[in-house]
Amino acid sequence: MADQDKPRETQRDAVVLVSGGLDSTTVLAIAKAEGYRVNALSFRYGQRHAVELEAARRVVAAMGVERHVIADIDLRAFGGSALTDAIDVPKHGNAAELGEGIPVTYVPARNTVFLSFALAWAETLGASDLFIGVNALDYSGYPDCRPEYIAAFETLANLATKAGVEGSSRFKIHAPLMTLDKAAIVRRGLDLGVDYGLTHSCYDPTPEGLSCGACDSCLLRLKGFAEAGTTDPIRYGAASKS
Repeated sequence: MADQDKPRETQRDAVVLVSGGLDSTTVLAIAKAEGYRVNALSFRYGQRHAVELEAARRVVAAMGVERHVIADIDLRAFGGSALTDAIDVPKHGNAAELGEGIPVTYVPARNTVFLSFALAWAETLGASDLFIGVNALDYSGYPDCRPEYIAAFETLANLATKAGVEGSSRFKIHAPLMTLDKAAIVRRGLDLGVDYGLTHSCYDPTPEGLSCGACDSCLLRLKGFAEAGTTDPIRYGAASKS
């Protein structure tokens, strides 16, 4: 019996963080392929690219996810990032121009906040599995995308929860893309039937919601599709250098 055909009562619940982007959509497909009953979690956190939430809704609907929560937390109260403050999103001519430092698009503690919400929901569901789409190869240098961080949060999850202390659950943070580059992620998703035309990755979309093609996220995405030998199915704005 295929995993997706398993009776609901035999499936294990998992909380999957879904932004609507390429990585999280691939992780959602992986979780479903592994037989989990997915509880999708997205965030309206004051991001300038809130159009990604429309993509998240499209993705979860297309994949038949029954429960999708969009939590409201306004990180604009703190600012400190080009995604939540009046700071320009850096643009580049190509992926080779991306710097090695932590860029201004880093949102302080974002993955810690997101995983904390996911952990809280998982505990109420009696679930022990959390999925997140971080990777440590083709990424923007964010400190909360590294394997050391995921391991540390998993330790915290098992120390700081009733389920962990009482031993009723052993929480596991799944980061199945951690060692993949963007090309490998694209190939994995296509193998699983992901429709990347439903997704959105751009940090600074046009007023019409089209991707800019020049921010870090767009350039890494375009690089991934090119190296995977296929074409990115989303539309880019007229000023894009894609």
